[in-house]
Amino acid sequence: MTQAQSVIFMRGVKLTKRWGGLVAVNEVDIDLALGQIHAVIGTNGAGKSTLINLLSGELPLSSGSVELLGNDVTKKSQPARAHLGLGKSYQRNTIFPELTVLENCRLSAQSRLQKPWYFWQNGQRCTISNQAALQTLEKTGLSSVIHRQAGLLSHGQKRQLEVAMCLATEPKVLLLDEPLAGMGADETDRMLNFLISLRGDHAIMLVEHDMDAVFKVADVITVMVNGSVITKGSPYEVRNNPEVQTAYLGESI
Repeated sequence: MTQAQSVIFMRGVKLTKRWGGLVAVNEVDIDLALGQIHAVIGTNGAGKSTLINLLSGELPLSSGSVELLGNDVTKKSQPARAHLGLGKSYQRNTIFPELTVLENCRLSAQSRLQKPWYFWQNGQRCTISNQAALQTLEKTGLSSVIHRQAGLLSHGQKRQLEVAMCLATEPKVLLLDEPLAGMGADETDRMLNFLISLRGDHAIMLVEHDMDAVFKVADVITVMVNGSVITKGSPYEVRNNPEVQTAYLGESI
C-alpha cells in the first residue's frame, strides 16, 4: 500500500505546544495510516513524547488540530479519544503488579465494555472481557503466563503486557512510546515481529531510540529536532538525508 493510497486513521495538523517561552512542539504535521508503522525519532528533548501526549489528549494543544477516524477530537479528552479507537502504551510500565497477567488484560478489556448498571456482577465472570483478554494475550505471546503475578514477569514480558493491555481495548490507532526500552535482543525481535503483525489492521505510531529496530519495521519516519520536524520519508530517504546524519544519526550512518 503506497502512502498516497493509504487510509488516514489519525491526523495532526500544525500541532503546537508552548510552556511560556518554551516551544516543545512547533507546528508539527503527522498522518498515521492504516497498514503503516510511522516512527518518530529524535534526540532527547526533541518533542517526541510531547507529540504523543498531544495526539492522545493527555496534554492540551496550544494550537493546531487532531482528527481521529474522521472525528475532530482536538478538544476531546483522553478517555473520549480512547473510546473512539485510540490506544497508547507508556515509557514506564503502567501494569498492576499485584494482579495476574490475565487480570491486567481483562481489566483493560472491561474498560471498553463499561456497564455501570452491572455493578453487582463479578467482573471476573464477564465472558466477553475474559475472551478478549485471552485472545490478546495469545497474540502477544503471553498465553503461557496468564496466571503469573504481573510484577514477577521479566522486563520484556512487562512491556509485552503493556502493549497487550492497550490492544485489549480494541484500538484502531496505536501510539507506542518506547515499547522496546530495556529489552534484550530476543525480546526485541519478538516485539518487532509482533508489531509487524499488527500493521495490517492498525495505524501505528512508534517512538523509539533503537535505530536498528526503527529501520527494520518503519514504513515512514519523521525526524524531530528541538520540537520541529526536519524531514519525513521512507527509511532509505531518512538514512541518506545529510541533515539527519548531522543532527541525529551521525556521519557514519
